[in-house]
Amino acid sequence: MLAVRLPEEIESRLDRLAKITGRTKTYYIREAIMNRLEDMEDYYLGMETLQRIRKGEEKIYSSEEVRSELGLDD
Repeated sequence: MLAVRLPEEIESRLDRLAKITGRTKTYYIREAIMNRLEDMEDYYLGMETLQRIRKGEEKIYSSEEVRSELGLDD
């Protein structure tokens, strides 16, 4: 379990949203975290890959190479 302190303004906004929609604040917090977590994972994975490319540790393929390898130009 995780406890998070939120500023009053955000807590109020969550309260209003929960009352209007009939869902819980927990539901919206979970949704927000899941959506943002996916974005952050994608970002950091991309940054790690970029670092490997810059170090020459990761091969780069042209679109032509990929299309040929996958047989998309046939």
